[in-house]
Amino acid sequence: MAVVIHHNPACGTSRNVLQIIRDAGYQPTVIEYLDTGWTRPQLLALFAAAGLTPRTALRTTKSPAEELGLLDPSTSNDTLLDAMLAHPVLVNRPIVCTPRGVRLCRPSETVLDLLEVWPQGPYTKEDGSPLLTAEGTRVA
Repeated sequence: MAVVIHHNPACGTSRNVLQIIRDAGYQPTVIEYLDTGWTRPQLLALFAAAGLTPRTALRTTKSPAEELGLLDPSTSNDTLLDAMLAHPVLVNRPIVCTPRGVRLCRPSETVLDLLEVWPQGPYTKEDGSPLLTAEGTRVA
C-alpha cells in the first residue's frame, strides 16, 4: 500500500505519525513540505480529499498566522491559500495520504484509520504515552 506523508521533522506529532507508519511496515514517501513548498492545486486537492478548508487546515500556533492577520474569521479562503503558498508552515501537519483516504493526522493516532496494518503492540508514542495494547488494540 502506498503511503505519502507531508511531514515537518521539527513537529513531534509529525515525527510520531511517520514512526507509526514505518513501524507498521510501510516505506512512505516523505514530503518535507517546508523545503518543497505547496502549489495551489495540491493544497486544494489535499483539503478536498481530507474534508478540510483552508481555515480548518490553518496552523494557528507556532506559525506567523496571527502576525499576518489570518486569525480574523472574515479572512477569505483565497487569502489563506495565498498565505499558505508564501508560508508553508501555515499548513497544519502531518497530512497523510493512503488508498484508505487523506487525513490531517492530529492527534497522531488518527493515522491508524488510514493503515491496513498497524505496528505490533504494545506501542507507545514519542512522549511515552500508550497507543496500542499488547494485543494490538487502541488504548482508550
